[in-house]
Amino acid sequence: MSSNSRLTRAYKNAKVLPFDNNSKFILFSDCHRGDNSFADDFANNRNIYFHAINQYYKQGFHYCELGDGDELWENVHFESIFEAHKHVFKLLRQFHLSNRLHMIWGNHDMVYKDPNYVKKNLSNYFEPIEEKDKELFEGITYYEGLILKHKDTGQEVFLTHGHQADWWNYTFWRWGRFLVRVLWKPLQVWGIADPTSPAKNYKELIKIEKRIKKWILGNNMLLTIVGHTHRPRFPEPGDIPFFNDGSCVHPRSITGIEIENGQISLIKWQIATKDDGTLQIVRILLEGPQKLIDYKAN
Repeated sequence: MSSNSRLTRAYKNAKVLPFDNNSKFILFSDCHRGDNSFADDFANNRNIYFHAINQYYKQGFHYCELGDGDELWENVHFESIFEAHKHVFKLLRQFHLSNRLHMIWGNHDMVYKDPNYVKKNLSNYFEPIEEKDKELFEGITYYEGLILKHKDTGQEVFLTHGHQADWWNYTFWRWGRFLVRVLWKPLQVWGIADPTSPAKNYKELIKIEKRIKKWILGNNMLLTIVGHTHRPRFPEPGDIPFFNDGSCVHPRSITGIEIENGQISLIKWQIATKDDGTLQIVRILLEGPQKLIDYKAN
């Protein structure tokens, strides 16, 4: 199956979420939440991430995670990830309880495409203090794609991870997982990067982006937002509407995409130093806001 066919299938099977100009969405991907070991890239930015999503929760945003939220290539069990970042998952649970949590699976958490795996591992957790199981993401479903469809204009915004355009990480993801667990995770501690990752392989990154752009051109310039490559993208109106929200494992920062008031923006959260030497977490606008309707094909 070609990358074009895989992306088309993800689009056709995507869950549709109606929205309007009063709706608010924050899109993050590639958190790669790990077990807080030296190989856990998320651990460096977890305080930034927690603060950011806490602000979004208070402000009434919907949270959309575009794949690779949990690092299930390096880590065998979700339980070790949950224990390392329990406060994060408890906050995500608050989004879930208010019907504002929308999850997509990527290649590093592709096991979530199996509803039975999700039900078994994510529905509840054991709380040792109370000595009983407690609900976590009861009834949650992970999707390969989501479509935000504007109630008034009919414009669609397609969300997916983007690994559909990466034949190795989609078709042979089990081999990739095996190599990461056996070989690259130990080497990562010494600073040696996984060469199969498009985020670390620039030539492969360009190929993946070209395939996605080609698919968008063949589908009436459908506004598409992905992750996977970790490279943020924010096109101008009139260009191919191919967006990328970046990742949550950049050095000392996380990037994401906001949709609010019928507009789209690329943002970054990072730690900044005040004049008195104290630290604070700040939101920085990188691109936009730009009206979504400006990307609507005629």
